[in-house]
Amino acid sequence: MSLPPAIGAVPHRRHDPLRDEWVLVSSGRTRRPWQGRREEAAAVRPPAYDPTCYLCPGNERAGGVRNPAYRGTWSFENDFAALRPETPPGAWSQGLLRAEAEAGSCRVLCYSPHHDRTLGSLAPAEVRAVVDRWAEESATLGERWPWVQVFENRGPEMGASNPHPHGQIWAGEALPRDAVREDRTQREHRERTGSLLLRDVLDQEAGGPRIVDENDGWVVLVPFWATWPYEILLLPRFPAARLPELSGEQRDALGRIVRALYRRYDALFGRPLPFSFGWHQAPFGRDGAHWLLHAHAFPPLLGPDVRKFMVGYELLSEAQRDLDPETAAERLRAVDPGERAG
Repeated sequence: MSLPPAIGAVPHRRHDPLRDEWVLVSSGRTRRPWQGRREEAAAVRPPAYDPTCYLCPGNERAGGVRNPAYRGTWSFENDFAALRPETPPGAWSQGLLRAEAEAGSCRVLCYSPHHDRTLGSLAPAEVRAVVDRWAEESATLGERWPWVQVFENRGPEMGASNPHPHGQIWAGEALPRDAVREDRTQREHRERTGSLLLRDVLDQEAGGPRIVDENDGWVVLVPFWATWPYEILLLPRFPAARLPELSGEQRDALGRIVRALYRRYDALFGRPLPFSFGWHQAPFGRDGAHWLLHAHAFPPLLGPDVRKFMVGYELLSEAQRDLDPETAAERLRAVDPGERAG
């Protein structure tokens, strides 16, 4: 379903039902003169093994621990964790000022022992192994922590401190901001309609202009309310609230579509595309009947070397985008990822 020209062709706002917020869409601003910062892609392909990399097999990490000679996926507790399980409980308040201790766990997941690989360049069986690790780590951490956040920051533009193919899994006691919002909006939608919010979104988007890729189990689309230029939402066609619930067949299909997405992103501008990718799953130990498992990807580039900055109006007012989601989806669909997701 597309917007009528009377709205779609002029600046307008779109509502995000998942976070219950708005985004200003100002199509055509990509044509404005640009004399700002240019993002440079890495000129040299990294080696298959880097003796200075603290994530390569057998190397010593910054904390002094030596990695095992791992041959597939491998995960470990972050040496410089943002959350620590031994943090004692505590709270403080004085008037409007409040603080509370937060315990948790931060894990690092290496996708491959090969320093020069990405999730998109791994073999299908290797990507399936990553999917299994996402589910296994989520199940283990979910036994203790309500919120388990699986994510990857890809590229130095997104703050990745190491180019070795890896992601992270953070888990904590409290539900963070977006988890609280998504839990509330999905719960309210279920109570009001009896159906799942994101399932209804998927049904409404079926066959529409914002669909990028799909297979028997999963759909990649640019959300109607997307904030970042080539943002996507990855949704299952079946009911599932958490990663550990996925069957073997569903994990295979997920591996195929994630692999194709990474390859599609890299082919978009002919360079490794920086982005943050991550899963939102129902909080563990709580009712998740109103949740639909989903993943977000947020690439910041408007072009091969031009970044979309969330500053000024975006920081002080609300999100604003320069490229309408329908055009973004059309450009992503037109890219040949090399292999099908089906």
